[in-house]
Amino acid sequence: MSREVKIGTVKIGNGNRIAIQSMTTTKARNIDETVDQINRIADAGADIVRFAIENEEDAKAVDKIRQRVSVPIVADIHFNHKFALECIAGGIDKIRINPGNIGSRERVAEVAKAAIKADVPIRIGVNLGSIEKQFAEKYGKTPKAMVESAKYHASLLENEGMENIVISLKASDVKTAVAAYRQMAGECDYPLHLGITEAGTVYQGIIKSAAGIGALLLDGIGDTIRVSLTANPVEEVKAAKALLSALDMYDAPTLVSCPTCGRCNIDLPPIANAIERYLENVKKPLKVAVMGCAVNGPGEASDADFGIAGGQGNAVFFKKGKIIKSINENEILDVLFKEIDLWEK
Repeated sequence: MSREVKIGTVKIGNGNRIAIQSMTTTKARNIDETVDQINRIADAGADIVRFAIENEEDAKAVDKIRQRVSVPIVADIHFNHKFALECIAGGIDKIRINPGNIGSRERVAEVAKAAIKADVPIRIGVNLGSIEKQFAEKYGKTPKAMVESAKYHASLLENEGMENIVISLKASDVKTAVAAYRQMAGECDYPLHLGITEAGTVYQGIIKSAAGIGALLLDGIGDTIRVSLTANPVEEVKAAKALLSALDMYDAPTLVSCPTCGRCNIDLPPIANAIERYLENVKKPLKVAVMGCAVNGPGEASDADFGIAGGQGNAVFFKKGKIIKSINENEILDVLFKEIDLWEK
């Protein structure tokens, strides 16, 4: 089991709930826009929000942002360690550095000392695409190179007395990332932040992330996750919640809907899509079933809190597998919306 690390008000590792993370698309120096997006990401269900620090103006904006958001915030630092020092002074909850471009050992040590004094954890974010030359030459661009890079930079922090360390080992290739995380999990007890970097658009990114992150979570590996998508960050949070919910690691509403076939005599996809959208605003856990026919109806969805099974232009409404009544096809959404609203109350 990984050790516990505290990021603001959120505890990760040591058996704590998997934390959901996303990243803003705004410039930190645009404070109003950044605060607004952080709050929208948090409202969607994110536990931690990261944003990029590109220059001194971004770094100096941290204290103002910190005052206007309640979710823990993480500064993403590349190339200039002084930005990390400025962010720590500004009240950031966590620092993420890339070992491949943060600078000399002396600069890393300076950041470590400041972080220790402020009780700010540091994530060592190793990306295969920017792996340091010394590890790439020795091991090639492989999982082994990523792990050795992370271990080396963790040792630099450890030499300064740093213990609040989080590690990520991201690659756009799913197999490479999974192999690196599995190796790392066997060689350290630091919390691991999971992600498949540059995963792609919503469609492809969710598939790749589900394959990689899902495999690791089922292995018992991982303490925080980000589903990286070329999309609005809120979509990342929604995907992460759905992934964790599918693995019974997050209490969220669940939609069960069957694949359509020739037995289905109602227009099922629009119904399922409408219920999925409606459930996005539901906070309590419940399972709703939208089934196409009696074959896949109440029996196979008996663990659902309630749902419908289609017939010839009509459907049966059931709860926990027990049929309650028959309804017309045009009543389905109204009946299910009403039941969802009652459940929320």
